[in-house]
Amino acid sequence: MELSKFFKSVIDQDQCAIVICNLEHEIIYMNPAAIARYAKSGGAELVGKSLLNCHNEKSVEMIHKVLDWFGESREHNRIFSFHNEKENRDVYMIALRDEDGTLIGYYEKHEFRNVETQQPYCFDA
Repeated sequence: MELSKFFKSVIDQDQCAIVICNLEHEIIYMNPAAIARYAKSGGAELVGKSLLNCHNEKSVEMIHKVLDWFGESREHNRIFSFHNEKENRDVYMIALRDEDGTLIGYYEKHEFRNVETQQPYCFDA
C-alpha cells in the first residue's frame, strides 16, 4: 500500500494552512488551505520559491534559530511561533524527520482556538 497518498490526503484535508519546506527553505508543498490563505502573495506559485522571501529580516533570523534548535536534538520537533489574536489561532513550526530521525525539513502549522460551532454527527438508528 502506498502510504504517501494517505499522508497527502491528511494534509490536504486540514482546514488550516500548511506550508512544507526543505532545509534550503524552499517551499515544496502547500495544502489547499495555504494556497487560498496566501493567494494575494502568489498562492500555488510560491511552491519552488524560498519561504525566506515571504518574511521580514527579524522573522528570517527566527526561522534560522528554530532550525538550529531542531538540529540540536531529535527531541526538538515543535515550537510555538506566535498567537494571532485577530484570528484566535496559534502558529507553530514543526520539524520533519526521516525514518532515522535526521532533520529533512519543516512546516508551519496553524491551530485555531475557536470552539467548533458545527453540530456533532448524529445518525438515527
